[in-house]
Amino acid sequence: MFRHPLTPDATLRPLEPWQAAEFAAYVDRARPHLAPWLPWAETIVDESSARAWLQRYADRQADDSGRVYGIWVSDSLVGGTLFRVFDTQSGLCEVGVWLDPAVQGRGLVGRAVEHMVEWAFRERGMHRVEWRVVPTNTRSITAAKRLGMTRDGVLREVFPFHGTRHDIEVWSLLATEWRSPEAPPA
Repeated sequence: MFRHPLTPDATLRPLEPWQAAEFAAYVDRARPHLAPWLPWAETIVDESSARAWLQRYADRQADDSGRVYGIWVSDSLVGGTLFRVFDTQSGLCEVGVWLDPAVQGRGLVGRAVEHMVEWAFRERGMHRVEWRVVPTNTRSITAAKRLGMTRDGVLREVFPFHGTRHDIEVWSLLATEWRSPEAPPA
């Protein structure tokens, strides 16, 4: 099974339909933290809805248009990452993340996304990785900056959520700008 170490006690690995019960339990625990930002945090309410959501990503992985991964600390699911968009024809993908507040500040999201970006650029030949975020999600914006992303602009009132149309900031990183974390210093 694919496992990518993030720290001595944390790993990034695929999050698959057979893990629906674990994912549903995680979403239930983390819902107060996730719901302000992620619509699926309100629609995943049991094992069945978790399985359906994970199956959509399994299908997207099968047709090479998306992927979802979990972040585990000491074998407990604490967050995840995904390629919400993965378009090999245009060379564009979009990364999304979420993480339990109890494990924030450990660099887990940064390490996970670095690994995903490295894979997207080096293995899959992607040209551009995007990160989309509502302007009030300062933790997510900070993560984009740490990854070396550039703020491209704002899509005004593009995201309908909780009865309000929200702006979305678009951050990006181009393959020509990427410096692998494993690369020797210049």
